[in-house]
Amino acid sequence: NDPVALRQWGYRRYSEGDHRSAFEYWTKAAGLGDVGAHYNLSVMHREGLGVEKDEKREVYHLEEAAIGGHAGARHNLACFECENGRHDRALQHWIIAAKLGYDNSVDTLKDAYRKGYVRKEDFASALRAHQAAVNATKSPHREKAAAAAAAEG
Repeated sequence: NDPVALRQWGYRRYSEGDHRSAFEYWTKAAGLGDVGAHYNLSVMHREGLGVEKDEKREVYHLEEAAIGGHAGARHNLACFECENGRHDRALQHWIIAAKLGYDNSVDTLKDAYRKGYVRKEDFASALRAHQAAVNATKSPHREKAAAAAAAEG
């Protein structure tokens, strides 16, 4: 009953092409509150991998993952809202995802700012929060590990 282990087994099954088993592992992990598993389930429901395509289930899992702090899910939820004409909601989701450090949301906000859809204050606030989130992930240990990994090729 370890949600992280279940999610990892799901990745293994998914990479082997066994989408049905991946779905089962991720469903168990999501039931234990794993936001990454919720996100993965949203993708499966969107693409119809191992399950029937189901927009309602996709959005449910995106919302669960976004509430849990998954920035990619928040970004995808924004895209869904935008595609359905709820631009104000989409904008708020992109701002939250940017503040969580999600680069794609910053890019989307930049474009929206250039087109006049985002106020300067909101854009500046999102950029500052994004940079703070990115800086919070930096450490000498991570930089050393990244350099070692790059050297190994």
